[in-house]
Amino acid sequence: MLSREQVLYLRLEAEGVRLLPILTRRAIAKKIESFPEVDFVSLTEGSALVIEVKSVRKELDEDLKRLERARNLIVCDPEIMRGTPVYRGTRIPVELIAVMLAQGANWEEILEGYPALDKEKVELAALYVQAFPRRGRPVPRPWAKRKPILATRHRRALAE
Repeated sequence: MLSREQVLYLRLEAEGVRLLPILTRRAIAKKIESFPEVDFVSLTEGSALVIEVKSVRKELDEDLKRLERARNLIVCDPEIMRGTPVYRGTRIPVELIAVMLAQGANWEEILEGYPALDKEKVELAALYVQAFPRRGRPVPRPWAKRKPILATRHRRALAE
């Protein structure tokens, strides 16, 4: 939805440009939009304030490549686990791996349990889940609302 330059500007905002006055921020955004491959942005010639854009652009490009790699490794097919995002060629849910990472498991432990994965796939799980959150209602679980049948009640029903 956003252009590469707009995402670049948002990254600069997050790194401190937001502390500048709004007119200055608009001028910076306009220069980045007008000159997409600029390395530095200064508002006036000889200005003390110079914003380095090149390193931020390089980081952004690396992050976008990682995100594209994650999109290529993961598939959402309604025929596979009701559309749950899984690793291509497996039935391993990406969200499961991301939750395991969030709970403190390291990639070696995960690979022991899921040998079909590799280190890259495990590391991209958190990125994918953060970038593409699941939408809609959760999968219905009709058994969740029922009270469990106690073994003693069940035995009495058989005796009668």
